[in-house]
Amino acid sequence: MAWTDNLPSFLERFINLGVRPGDSEQEKSHKRTAVLIAGVTAPVVAIWTIVYGILGVPLAALMPLVYIVVTVVGLVYLSRTKRLRPFALSQVVMYLFLPFLLQWSLGGFANGSAVGMWALGAPLLAPLLGIYAWPGFLGFLGLSVVSGLIDSTLAASAPDVSQAVITAFFVLNVVGVGVITFMALLFFIRDRERARLELERERERSERLLLNILPASIAERLKQDEEPIADRIPQVTVLTADIVGFTPMSEQVEAADVVDVLNNLFSRFDDLTVEFGLEKLKTIGDSYQAVGGLPGSNPDQVAAAADLALAMQEEVANHAFPGYDSLELRIGLETGPVVAGVIGKRKFTYDLWGDTINTASRMESHGLPGRIQVTENVYGELRDRYDFEPRGAIEVKGKGDMETYFLGSRLAPTDAP
Repeated sequence: MAWTDNLPSFLERFINLGVRPGDSEQEKSHKRTAVLIAGVTAPVVAIWTIVYGILGVPLAALMPLVYIVVTVVGLVYLSRTKRLRPFALSQVVMYLFLPFLLQWSLGGFANGSAVGMWALGAPLLAPLLGIYAWPGFLGFLGLSVVSGLIDSTLAASAPDVSQAVITAFFVLNVVGVGVITFMALLFFIRDRERARLELERERERSERLLLNILPASIAERLKQDEEPIADRIPQVTVLTADIVGFTPMSEQVEAADVVDVLNNLFSRFDDLTVEFGLEKLKTIGDSYQAVGGLPGSNPDQVAAAADLALAMQEEVANHAFPGYDSLELRIGLETGPVVAGVIGKRKFTYDLWGDTINTASRMESHGLPGRIQVTENVYGELRDRYDFEPRGAIEVKGKGDMETYFLGSRLAPTDAP
C-alpha cells in the first residue's frame, strides 16, 4: 500500500492529477512531486502578493502573482494533457528568475529580505521533476553575482518598507525555502521508495512466473541474456501421462467442471513433481509431461520418475468428472539423450527433442489404462529396485517391435535380488 493512500481523498486526487495509468513509476514520482511543490509554494507566495499589495508596492506584488497565475494554468494543462515537461520547466524557470526579480524590485539583498534564496530551489528541485539541475545551478550562481554587483544601486532606490516587515519576510523566506525543499525531498524519497518496493514486488512476481514455466537453471541463464540456450543432455528420464477417455467425458460435462477437475489434478501433479525432484515440462490438453535429469533435479532421475508415476496413479483415483467413476491414466517412461533449449521470443518455451521424447510418448499411447509402461532402458536401470511385469514385444509406431514392461511397486530392501 502506498503511503499516499493515507491522505484525504481530495489531496490524493490532487497530487495524482497529472498521473496516467501507463506512466512508469519514475514518471509518476516526478509528476506527484511537481504538483506537491506547486501546491505548497502557491499559498506561501500568495502572502507576498497580499502584503506587498497592502503596503502599496505593486511591482513587488506582481512577481508572486505571476507565479500563482502561471502555476494554476500549468496545473490545468498538466491535468488535461498529463504532460509533465512543460509544467516542470515553467516551475523551474519561475523558481529561478522570479525571486531575483522580486529582490531587485525591493532594493537588493537586505531590503528584499534575501528573497533571492528561493531561486536555489531551481537546481535543488529540478532533478525531482525530471529536469537537469546544472542549468538551474549555473543560473542561480550567475544571478547571485549580478545581484551582488548591482546591490548598492538597487538599495538607493528601495521602496519604503518598514524594518519589521523586512525582518518578518526574512523569517518567511528562510522558513519557506527550508520547509518546501524538505517536504519535496521527503515526498520524493518516500514516493521513490514506494515505487522501488512495487518494482521489487513485480520482479518477485515475474521471478515466480518465470520459475513456473522454466527450470531454475534455465531461468537464470535467460536472465543473464544467454542466447541461444541449447544443450545436448546425455541422459534424461521422460514421463508422459494421459487421461484415459478424456475427450468423450469432457464433452458430456460442463466446461467449468472440465477446467476444475483438470486444474485440481494437474496442480497435484505439479506438487508431486516438485516433491520427487523432477521438472514439469508441459501440459497439452489432458497430457502431462515431466522430466528428470535436468540440472538441479534429483540425481537418481530414473527412480524419481518411477516414484512420480506411481504417485500419480494413486492421486488420479481421487479425481473424477461429475457422474463418472474415478479417472485413469496411461503413463509411459523412457530414459536417454535429448537436445534441450528455449525457443520463441515473446511466448518462449523450454522444450526437449529427440528419440527419447518420442519413445516416452509412444510408451504412453501404446500402453494400457491404469498401467505404467516402460522401455528396456528403464527396466535395465530399475529392475533391482522395482517389481516389473514383462509385456513382451509390441509393435510401436515408428519404432517397430519393442520389448516393454509394466512398472509395479518399489521393492522392499529385503525383496531386492
